Amino acid sequence: MAPAADGYEIRIRGRAGTSLREAFSELTISVHPAETVLRGTPLDQAALYGILDRIQSLGLELVEVRRLPGGGAEAR
Repeated sequence: MAPAADGYEIRIRGRAGTSLREAFSELTISVHPAETVLRGTPLDQAALYGILDRIQSLGLELVEVRRLPGGGAEAR
């Protein structure tokens, strides 16, 4: 059994519209000029796989997935 992660940051290409925000309402969403960043904390691997499956089924382009240390705060 894998240990629970502090959280994950998922980057997808493009800007999130209202429907995308509703599809990922359990995540924190920030929109940047060329991509949308989804953050989930705490988020275990099972939940991560569910989110990645949702991204694929919506036809979104996945750019990056990374594990966040320290309760989701980015390391500085």
